[in-house]
Amino acid sequence: MAGAASPAMTGAPEVSESKAEEGGAERRWPSTASAYFALFAIIAATFLNFFDQTVFGMLAQRIKIDFGLTDEQLGFLGGPASVIFFVFVGIPLARLADIYPRKLVLAGGMAATGVIMGLGGIAQGFGQFIGSRMFLGAGGSAHAPAAYSMIADYFPPKKITRAFALLQLGFIGGTTAGVLAGGKLIVALAGWSEAHVLGLRVHSWQLILVGQAALGLLAAGLLLLVKEPPRLVRAPAEGRVPVPERQGLGRRVLAFTGLDAARAIHARGRVYYPLFGGLALSAIETFGLMFWRVPFMIRTYGWDEGRIGLVMAPMLLVSQLAGVFLGGVFVEWMAKRHADANVRCAAILFALVTICSITAPLMPTGEMALAVFALGGVFGLAGAVPQNAAIQRIAPNEMRGQVTAIYLFMFTFFGALGSFVVGVVAQRIVGVEAELWKALVITAGTLLPIATLCMVLAIRPYRAEVARLEAEGR
Repeated sequence: MAGAASPAMTGAPEVSESKAEEGGAERRWPSTASAYFALFAIIAATFLNFFDQTVFGMLAQRIKIDFGLTDEQLGFLGGPASVIFFVFVGIPLARLADIYPRKLVLAGGMAATGVIMGLGGIAQGFGQFIGSRMFLGAGGSAHAPAAYSMIADYFPPKKITRAFALLQLGFIGGTTAGVLAGGKLIVALAGWSEAHVLGLRVHSWQLILVGQAALGLLAAGLLLLVKEPPRLVRAPAEGRVPVPERQGLGRRVLAFTGLDAARAIHARGRVYYPLFGGLALSAIETFGLMFWRVPFMIRTYGWDEGRIGLVMAPMLLVSQLAGVFLGGVFVEWMAKRHADANVRCAAILFALVTICSITAPLMPTGEMALAVFALGGVFGLAGAVPQNAAIQRIAPNEMRGQVTAIYLFMFTFFGALGSFVVGVVAQRIVGVEAELWKALVITAGTLLPIATLCMVLAIRPYRAEVARLEAEGR
């Protein structure tokens, strides 16, 4: 079938394809050693991606001062800039993960990300810097689809939730190290004078981006050492949208736009649409809170950034580790009792996040507020594990990368709107700068209950879809 690579094409002939589509034996999976080495390499690349995002947020004020930016320019640089290119190239680049060896897609994307980070390290003004962030979003857009697709072919369904739980270590390590190591690097370099290299004016903090670029290239080399797992491709079943064997140029171009994946999603809209809707609404709240959490602490409790970081960093680490553990254990425990465990768990965890997000801004002290925010982070990260696993479980194998890209597009695009949504509520509805907490309560109290309802509505159709796939031998 067009758009799916055979073992020979992927360079991984050592593992045989499943005979499930022929009614034969159960599929043979890659060795445990090769699976976990691949997972390690993907986690390392994921770590660097989130480290960059965290450090960039910490550098925001220095970027604003040194480049003479307005808050509006800085806000655009911090969120929508990377989303613009993601909108246009995210899904087409994810298509590469469905037709070429995924390790090459991952390594190429990581190498491009490293080079673009380096360009940010020598940017001379707003235009050049914003260009680097826009291309950075494009370079990383194929990372998650290719990574998720590869993991799904490395780990059998009974172990995939554990693999996705471990994948969260990249997020945990990147964000935690970004707060701790990133903060120390910024302070350590603050006393350095700006350098002039080949006629370019380089600020001290830009050296951090140059260092990240070098690490990105090393991560790309590590990904090239991964063995590509074979893909399992079956004949289209009833209700599945087949990809034509022979395609003209026009048809191939449409395939790169995600047309086939969109048709496959629409064909199973009863399960996909609630999952996508819940993710989009929760992303607005999640990213909005992340952006406004520090201003909230300053305005509500009178804390400064130093005190916030000192208290928040250990809470962030503990909550993220607890979230990964809870996500894997809770889903595996529920899976023994319910075929729809992935979505059922996500709905429960969404509800718990809703409670924490509404009550945290109402706490009488800053310590209590951060503690409740951290507890909400536990449930939120735990909920990401079954959400990711649910999509990988039901996505058509031959277009899993594109389906994942569309799913993550919802998270990225709507998440980028989060800080703007909270800001609009704070300015136009609340209207009092010191009462930012009201805007956080209003957005959480509006968006998260609807997101939870979406997940609840997805439980029954997801259970039916899993039953259909199991009947096919998948």
